[in-house]
Amino acid sequence: MKPNVIIAPIISEKSMADAAKSKFTFRVSRRADKLSIKKEVEEKFKVNVLSVATITTKGRSTRAGTRRVEVVKQPKKKAIVTLKEGQKIALFDTAT
Repeated sequence: MKPNVIIAPIISEKSMADAAKSKFTFRVSRRADKLSIKKEVEEKFKVNVLSVATITTKGRSTRAGTRRVEVVKQPKKKAIVTLKEGQKIALFDTAT
């Protein structure tokens, strides 16, 4: 069984501004590599991917609960996918 590479799109002010420049941001599996991200985006959204940049954020620690126990959050990975000029992904369309 093929694991899910793309977990969710990241919708923020910065990512929506980048969407106008054909750059789209997704939260991806920590085990995903650039080639598998490129293949899945091309298959799911029927677009041509020019490049993929990945960023892994460090897991931070917080204090939670009534006993204020220290909890370490898992690191997250996101991918910024650049598409061919003029192509876009419907999830990031602000016109609808």
